[in-house]
Amino acid sequence: MQRAGHGRRVLILVENLPSPFDRRVWQEATTLHANGYQVSIICPTGKGHESRYEEIDGIHIYRYKLPLEAEGAKGYAIEYSAALFHTFRLAIKVMRERGFDIIHACNPPDLLFLIGGFFKLTMGKKFVFDHHDINPELYEAKFGRRDFFYKLMVLFERWSFKTSDVSIATNESYKRIAIERGGMDPDKVYVVRSGPKLDRLRVLPPVDALKKGRRFLVGYVGVMGAQEGIDLLLEAARYLIVDMKRTDVHFGLVGGGTSLDQMKALAVKMGIADYVTFTGRVPDQDLLEMLNTSDVCVNPDVANDMNDKSTMNKIMEYMALGKPIVQFDLVEGKVSAQEASLYAAKNDPVDMARKIAELLDDPVRRERMGAYGRNRVVNELEWEYEAPKLLAAYERLYSANAPLPGAVPPSYKGS
Repeated sequence: MQRAGHGRRVLILVENLPSPFDRRVWQEATTLHANGYQVSIICPTGKGHESRYEEIDGIHIYRYKLPLEAEGAKGYAIEYSAALFHTFRLAIKVMRERGFDIIHACNPPDLLFLIGGFFKLTMGKKFVFDHHDINPELYEAKFGRRDFFYKLMVLFERWSFKTSDVSIATNESYKRIAIERGGMDPDKVYVVRSGPKLDRLRVLPPVDALKKGRRFLVGYVGVMGAQEGIDLLLEAARYLIVDMKRTDVHFGLVGGGTSLDQMKALAVKMGIADYVTFTGRVPDQDLLEMLNTSDVCVNPDVANDMNDKSTMNKIMEYMALGKPIVQFDLVEGKVSAQEASLYAAKNDPVDMARKIAELLDDPVRRERMGAYGRNRVVNELEWEYEAPKLLAAYERLYSANAPLPGAVPPSYKGS
């Protein structure tokens, strides 16, 4: 039987993480490949992924080196300009070497429509906009204002939607933005959540050494950046350890980012550095060991418009491993976790500390919440339930009779 994507060629563009490190992009790429599409990816290099070209699992990866990891406005201008130049250069290379019929652009930035639009207008290629981040809200979260550049972000976002033949949203909040702010036809917006793959997120025995001799471990995985609220998590840790005198708790924080050194210094300043392990970016095995050893996992994302509307991969990963969660009260966080999480008052580290302590002191509740989250992933949220929606979006590119959003094919070939 001929597979759905037989003979079709896809070029995926991603700027903020290397492949295959970006799990959502890699799951999309491997699913498309398993269903007959020829897949190429253009992305930046990164730690452990320095090769400028390699083929992994049948997927062709072309990488470029960014001049810096941006923080301020000037830094972002340099980073994005370099990324656009190299992405366009490599797109020409891919077109000559392998060819492509579809450009699948993953934001940020919301400037990849320039490349997609060029190939669409000059060569009739299809353009898919995969909406990973709401950049106007991200700009406001980083810089605290709605100025000229915020309005420019809104304009770039709208042009991205206008250029796309189909757009992919990570949740219902993003779908509403695509329709209401982006002007997309609702029939061309497909929700494809970032469901975890259980063959990667394996339940493993705990590694007691990670607790550093203490009774409990609180785990975190994610970016060490401003809007991720690591400073609030450290404030919660300080309150738990100093004010509540809980010296039986260690914190394991997995991930890299522009604020990593700053957060390490903040832990020292607070006098809690001995109670916090910062691993930086680590291989999957180290991440899995930390999370599997954790008694409670946390998501300290700051309550703002960006995080309120965004689905966080870390929440899905905690649930997949059967871990109870403490996070701030955010709309999409509650949609994902439901009864697998306790919800602290928005941006209140003291309340977060108290809810962490509440769970640490109640092993029966921890087990019940962890089992609820695990079952929710296994039965509703795993990638196998999202992959058919991705394939339905691709079918929409070629057929007016393709399944509309919410009416996906009954089966697909797994990756």
